[in-house]
Amino acid sequence: MALDKEALVREILGRIADKWTLLILDELEDGPHRFSVLQKRVPGVSQKMLTQTLRSMERDGLVERTVYPEVPPRVEYKLTKIGLALGESVCGIWRWAEKYYKDIEKLREKFKK
Repeated sequence: MALDKEALVREILGRIADKWTLLILDELEDGPHRFSVLQKRVPGVSQKMLTQTLRSMERDGLVERTVYPEVPPRVEYKLTKIGLALGESVCGIWRWAEKYYKDIEKLREKFKK
């Protein structure tokens, strides 16, 4: 059974709001990267979670996976047109978090008291 528009939009928002998707998106905005480079540059991500997130992003058309016919095979991931557009959209939220993280940290400490 196909999801209706509202359910599909909620499902997409849930996926792109995922912690790993946003961090991978940020790293790939610099250009294509190999899996091993992404694993090093995305702190705390496990191999399994990176694989799952990249597959989901590829399925949703955000990431393109290219396999080069070499021995051993070389695989690179890069953002697609809609992946780049998502990155541009997320930039505003990212800037907001960078601007207000100290204020939020102080408010959290105040809340604990």
